[in-house]
Amino acid sequence: MGKKSLVLLLCFIVMAMPMVKGVDLEPKAVEKWFEKLPHAKQKVTKFHFYFHDILSGKNPTAIQIARSNTTAKSPTLFGGVAMMDDPLTVGPEPNSTIVGRAQGIYGSADQKEAALLMNLNFVFTTGKYNGSTLSVLGRNPVFNQYREMPIIGGSGVFRLAQGIATAKTVWFNLTSGDAVVEYNVIVRHYSH
Repeated sequence: MGKKSLVLLLCFIVMAMPMVKGVDLEPKAVEKWFEKLPHAKQKVTKFHFYFHDILSGKNPTAIQIARSNTTAKSPTLFGGVAMMDDPLTVGPEPNSTIVGRAQGIYGSADQKEAALLMNLNFVFTTGKYNGSTLSVLGRNPVFNQYREMPIIGGSGVFRLAQGIATAKTVWFNLTSGDAVVEYNVIVRHYSH
């Protein structure tokens, strides 16, 4: 690729950045969006996907970034913190079609029960929600059959979203810590 082509490509990328799949992100456009909000209709959207949290192997999708000096002695690994960039897929198989990424941080936040503080974004990378996100912040007691975490916001199509993410572990390897988790998400957001 020539220098001129590279410059043109970079210019195109920079100009395209303010748009997320048809949603204008420029400050004036966001302000106009807010002005129309009292007249906007609410919409409910449902998602079903699988989260692949891989700590082992050559290409882990989650890595430990911090731990206290007592984490290894704790039965709940209290104080351990990991950063993730986990694939979200249509099915539970590792080679299933990717629809997005779960990007964020989680840490063991309970001294008596295996429960994580989850702070993550579901980042959609395909279809009509490409570039939009949903933000999750909540407690995840990982050995409960079902766990409920709140959707506290979003971006792009999901500005000001509210909802619930329900998680259920499909597969977990106690030795490696690798897991596949099924998510059912229901979210209320605005459509203009």
